[in-house]
Amino acid sequence: MQSDIEADHPVILFDGVCNLCSSSVQFVIKHDPKRQFRYASLQSDYGQRVLKKFGLPENELNSFILLENEKIYTRSAGALRVTKKLSGLWPLLYGFIIVPPFIRNAVYTYIAQHRYKWFGKKEVCWVPTTELKQLFLN
Repeated sequence: MQSDIEADHPVILFDGVCNLCSSSVQFVIKHDPKRQFRYASLQSDYGQRVLKKFGLPENELNSFILLENEKIYTRSAGALRVTKKLSGLWPLLYGFIIVPPFIRNAVYTYIAQHRYKWFGKKEVCWVPTTELKQLFLN
């Protein structure tokens, strides 16, 4: 059953200890003045429940996941769907959806596999400021 938050706001699930992933969430927050999105780390209780509900491996943390209208969009499809709702020129990136998924996801997977080496990793999940905490789900 869909919660009110999920019905009203798409939820972005991300690797909470990944510097690239945390920076990406901060980027989305900055370019989402309407506060359309909610966020949860894949490591959180909420993230783990979503993974389980959709039959995804609970220890597979290298995918960006967008939960929208009771559907999940992973990897490049999820990321591109997010850009469609951002302010400025970012929605133009959604045009890359025409690139075949096997190509988009190959690039996505390559970056995901190297993200800790290139961008680093935190010991604990990023904690949002007090004013942003309302956007995050446990």
